[in-house]
Amino acid sequence: MSRRLLRWGLLVLVAVPVLYLAATFATVWRAAHHDGARPASAIVVLGAAQYDGRPSPALKARLDHVVELWQNDKTASIVVTGGKQPGDRFTEATASATYLKGQGIPEAKILREVSGRSSFESLAGSASFLKRRGLTRVVLVSDAYHAARIEGIAREVGLDATVSPTPSTRSPSASRYARETVAVATARIVGFRRAAGISRTVRESQVDGG
Repeated sequence: MSRRLLRWGLLVLVAVPVLYLAATFATVWRAAHHDGARPASAIVVLGAAQYDGRPSPALKARLDHVVELWQNDKTASIVVTGGKQPGDRFTEATASATYLKGQGIPEAKILREVSGRSSFESLAGSASFLKRRGLTRVVLVSDAYHAARIEGIAREVGLDATVSPTPSTRSPSASRYARETVAVATARIVGFRRAAGISRTVRESQVDGG
């Protein structure tokens, strides 16, 4: 009898995490393939790499999608986010703002978050000034596999958010979905703020050779 209980206990210990990860993967997948575009007070675009003031292909794809969304709702403000890496002359937000102005977006419609070095920092910083302006109904733009995590972050920092993923990014590698599944699964347990801190600690340890 005790052996049977032990086997059942071991089965539960294995099955529960597997089922939890499977359910989280389904959430990540659905979010990646759902377009949450809607009328909003602001469109927030997550930053990505820039090359001396020029958006990388990934960032350009996000910005082009923002332009499409804004053409359907020109009352919305656009929030560009992202700081800069050591040695960079421009922030990701500055590169994004310059590109958007070149696409005809008025300067007055562009708000900048220029210090974030992670999705959490960028969205927390954006939420801080958006809430002061009463602009809490937002649409987020980033790569598709990223959708579930940034929506969770946005809600944690007090934004009423949906996500409109960049259409060209809905079929990334399986490893991208796997990493996002683990990230979202962890954040749902410990909170997105703490999960972001854990992720940064791991990255810094890797850089330092730890």
